[in-house]
Amino acid sequence: MTIRTNTLKTRRRDLAQALINRGVNLDPIGKWSKVGLVIYNSQVPVGATPEYLAGHYILQGASSFLPVMALAPQEGDKVLDMSAAPGGKTSHIAALMKNTGMLFANDANPDRAKAVVGNLHRLGVTNAVVMTYDGKVLPKMSRGYNRVLLDAPCSGTGVISKDPSAKTSKDSKDINRCSHLQKELILAAIDCADEGGYIVYSTCSVLVQENEWVVDYALKKRHVKVVDTGLEFGREGFPRFQKLVFHPSVKLCRRFYPHTHNMDGFFVAKLKKISNNIPSTAEEIEEEEPAEEKNSNDSDDDTSAKSRRMKRKKGSKANDSNNKNSNPKIKKGSDAKHEKANGVAKTGIVKKKVENLKKKVLGKQMKGPIKQRK
Repeated sequence: MTIRTNTLKTRRRDLAQALINRGVNLDPIGKWSKVGLVIYNSQVPVGATPEYLAGHYILQGASSFLPVMALAPQEGDKVLDMSAAPGGKTSHIAALMKNTGMLFANDANPDRAKAVVGNLHRLGVTNAVVMTYDGKVLPKMSRGYNRVLLDAPCSGTGVISKDPSAKTSKDSKDINRCSHLQKELILAAIDCADEGGYIVYSTCSVLVQENEWVVDYALKKRHVKVVDTGLEFGREGFPRFQKLVFHPSVKLCRRFYPHTHNMDGFFVAKLKKISNNIPSTAEEIEEEEPAEEKNSNDSDDDTSAKSRRMKRKKGSKANDSNNKNSNPKIKKGSDAKHEKANGVAKTGIVKKKVENLKKKVLGKQMKGPIKQRK
């Protein structure tokens, strides 16, 4: 179990000492975080200690620290969290901003938004506004955010250890549905951001369809670029996957795996908005598949097989056309007129010539043996 120290009310050193005094066995989560603690075992319920009720910490997975660290909000910024429930990332943003600026926490589900309100009150966040709108309509309501965080709803393939039902309850249709929603939301997030602003896109999924594919789609549809996340660890994104080829800058994204980094499977991408202009090619692009890799052996085999088929088809068509043209029975217009001379068709003349040749040959054959008898 991991917890995050609320720096609005306490320091990690003081919190760790207080919990150790209550019989909690813990350690710092790692060098990469200054606010995280990992709890191995506890003699008291961690979610009911006086420190928890006072808002000194919140129960939060280690992977959920990463999107906020990549977003790196500054004091006085105007920040939007498009999918805020239950409020862990929102309160982390508020702590980094030190309760300055404006923080808008949105969640489409009103019941889940209540959890956001409760956590923000308990943790002492005073610069936040909680909204319950569909993320896709947010660009119509307000724009000009310095930073936007989109922790998109996903299939949950990165948190199977917590929710094993994801292995059996999800199929390809669910994945495609999630991917379609994520593409709509990431475009809305980019539209909400101001020119020069930053957008962080994250999921708790390890599937390419929900991660690199969505980022590649956003690069085609909006004038943005992928920038370094600033995270010191994690695997690079996939610029190529099987036969799919994505934009080379997708390599700057970061992937996290349970077996490698000892946390939930996660994906983090950071985009910078260059301008509000929509690329001219984006109007023609629909939700199409990325280009297939031309250098792979499989694709070479496929293309060679296709070229062979095309040649065969062309050859058969050419033979058919030649046969049609050579057929003496089928004549068109002027050809039929030219082939008639003095009312006799050329075909009749040819037949007569062939018969005369046959007679001459037979006559010579007959004369030969008669001379030999004499």
